[in-house]
Amino acid sequence: MADGVVNGPGEGEVLRNSATKRVAIVKGALPQLEVFEFTIEGPFDGPDPHTHDDHTDSFYVLEGEVDFHVDGREFRAGPGTFVAAPPGTQHGFKKHEPGTARFLNIHAPGAFLEAMRRMSDPPAEEG
Repeated sequence: MADGVVNGPGEGEVLRNSATKRVAIVKGALPQLEVFEFTIEGPFDGPDPHTHDDHTDSFYVLEGEVDFHVDGREFRAGPGTFVAAPPGTQHGFKKHEPGTARFLNIHAPGAFLEAMRRMSDPPAEEG
Protein backbone atom coordinates (compact mmCIF):
# COMPACT_ATOMS: atom_id res chain seq x y z
CA MET A 1 0.00 0.00 0.00
CA ALA A 2 1.45 3.39 -1.01
CA ASP A 3 1.30 6.50 1.15
CA GLY A 4 -0.81 9.46 0.09
CA VAL A 5 0.88 12.28 -1.82
CA VAL A 6 0.54 16.01 -1.25
CA ASN A 7 2.77 18.45 -3.16
CA GLY A 8 2.01 22.16 -3.08
CA PRO A 9 3.02 24.73 -5.70
CA GLY A 10 6.66 24.23 -6.68
CA GLU A 11 7.00 21.10 -4.53
CA GLY A 12 8.15 17.71 -5.79
CA GLU A 13 11.31 16.21 -7.28
CA VAL A 14 12.70 18.63 -9.89
CA LEU A 15 13.99 17.08 -13.13
CA ARG A 16 15.81 19.56 -15.38
CA ASN A 17 17.17 19.19 -18.87
CA SER A 18 19.33 22.26 -19.40
CA ALA A 19 19.97 21.45 -23.07
CA THR A 20 16.25 21.64 -23.93
CA LYS A 21 15.25 24.20 -21.26
CA ARG A 22 12.72 21.72 -19.86
CA VAL A 23 11.84 21.50 -16.19
CA ALA A 24 9.56 18.73 -14.93
CA ILE A 25 8.40 18.57 -11.33
CA VAL A 26 7.28 15.14 -10.14
CA LYS A 27 3.95 16.00 -8.52
CA GLY A 28 3.09 12.38 -7.73
CA ALA A 29 4.63 8.97 -8.34
CA LEU A 30 2.46 6.01 -7.45
CA PRO A 31 2.28 2.59 -9.08
CA GLN A 32 -1.17 3.50 -10.46
CA LEU A 33 -0.38 7.06 -11.56
CA GLU A 34 2.52 9.44 -12.24
CA VAL A 35 2.00 13.17 -12.65
CA PHE A 36 4.63 15.62 -13.91
CA GLU A 37 4.29 19.40 -14.18
CA PHE A 38 6.31 20.50 -17.23
CA THR A 39 7.56 24.04 -17.84
CA ILE A 40 9.14 24.70 -21.23
CA GLU A 41 10.79 28.01 -22.16
CA GLY A 42 10.97 28.83 -25.87
CA PRO A 43 10.86 26.29 -28.68
CA PHE A 44 11.15 22.63 -27.62
CA ASP A 45 11.78 19.65 -29.88
CA GLY A 46 9.82 17.08 -27.86
CA PRO A 47 9.50 13.39 -28.54
CA ASP A 48 8.73 12.23 -32.07
CA PRO A 49 5.49 10.29 -32.49
CA HIS A 50 5.71 7.04 -30.51
CA THR A 51 3.48 4.59 -28.64
CA HIS A 52 3.38 3.00 -25.21
CA ASP A 53 2.19 -0.59 -24.84
CA ASP A 54 1.58 -0.50 -21.11
CA HIS A 55 0.05 2.85 -20.13
CA THR A 56 -2.00 5.87 -21.14
CA ASP A 57 0.02 9.07 -21.66
CA SER A 58 -2.09 12.20 -21.18
CA PHE A 59 -1.60 15.95 -21.02
CA TYR A 60 -3.46 18.95 -19.61
CA VAL A 61 -2.26 22.36 -20.83
CA LEU A 62 -2.08 24.99 -18.06
CA GLU A 63 -0.36 27.90 -19.83
CA GLY A 64 0.89 28.74 -23.34
CA GLU A 65 0.50 26.51 -26.37
CA VAL A 66 1.82 23.04 -27.21
CA ASP A 67 1.76 21.33 -30.61
CA PHE A 68 0.54 17.73 -30.42
CA HIS A 69 0.50 14.74 -32.72
CA VAL A 70 -2.13 12.17 -31.69
CA ASP A 71 -3.27 9.25 -33.81
CA GLY A 72 -2.33 10.98 -37.09
CA ARG A 73 -3.77 14.40 -36.12
CA GLU A 74 -1.63 17.51 -35.70
CA PHE A 75 -3.02 20.38 -33.62
CA ARG A 76 -2.05 23.26 -31.34
CA ALA A 77 -3.48 23.12 -27.82
CA GLY A 78 -3.90 26.00 -25.39
CA PRO A 79 -4.88 26.29 -21.73
CA GLY A 80 -7.69 23.97 -20.66
CA THR A 81 -6.99 21.37 -23.39
CA PHE A 82 -6.79 17.71 -22.36
CA VAL A 83 -5.10 15.15 -24.63
CA ALA A 84 -4.93 11.38 -23.97
CA ALA A 85 -3.12 8.62 -25.87
CA PRO A 86 -4.22 5.17 -24.66
CA PRO A 87 -1.85 2.21 -25.07
CA GLY A 88 -0.90 1.70 -28.72
CA THR A 89 -1.92 5.23 -29.79
CA GLN A 90 0.79 7.16 -31.62
CA HIS A 91 1.52 10.54 -30.01
CA GLY A 92 4.17 13.21 -29.53
CA PHE A 93 4.50 16.91 -28.76
CA LYS A 94 6.64 19.92 -29.59
CA LYS A 95 6.62 23.65 -28.89
CA HIS A 96 7.39 25.82 -31.89
CA GLU A 97 6.71 29.29 -30.50
CA PRO A 98 8.73 31.46 -28.10
CA GLY A 99 7.43 32.02 -24.58
CA THR A 100 6.48 29.68 -21.78
CA ALA A 101 4.26 26.62 -21.82
CA ARG A 102 3.19 24.68 -18.73
CA PHE A 103 1.29 21.42 -18.75
CA LEU A 104 0.61 18.35 -16.68
CA ASN A 105 1.80 15.02 -18.10
CA ILE A 106 -0.03 12.06 -16.57
CA HIS A 107 0.89 8.40 -16.98
CA ALA A 108 -1.55 5.72 -15.81
CA PRO A 109 -0.50 3.32 -14.56
CA GLY A 110 2.81 4.84 -13.48
CA ALA A 111 5.57 3.78 -15.86
CA PHE A 112 7.66 6.80 -16.82
CA LEU A 113 9.57 8.21 -13.83
CA GLU A 114 12.82 6.33 -14.41
CA ALA A 115 12.84 7.34 -18.10
CA MET A 116 12.33 10.99 -17.09
CA ARG A 117 15.25 10.75 -14.67
CA ARG A 118 17.48 9.36 -17.46
CA MET A 119 16.47 12.26 -19.75
CA SER A 120 17.35 14.84 -17.08
CA ASP A 121 20.50 16.48 -15.79
CA PRO A 122 22.18 14.75 -12.82
CA PRO A 123 20.80 16.04 -9.50
CA ALA A 124 22.69 18.98 -8.00
CA GLU A 125 24.77 18.01 -4.99
CA GLU A 126 23.65 19.55 -1.72
CA GLY A 127 26.32 21.63 -0.02
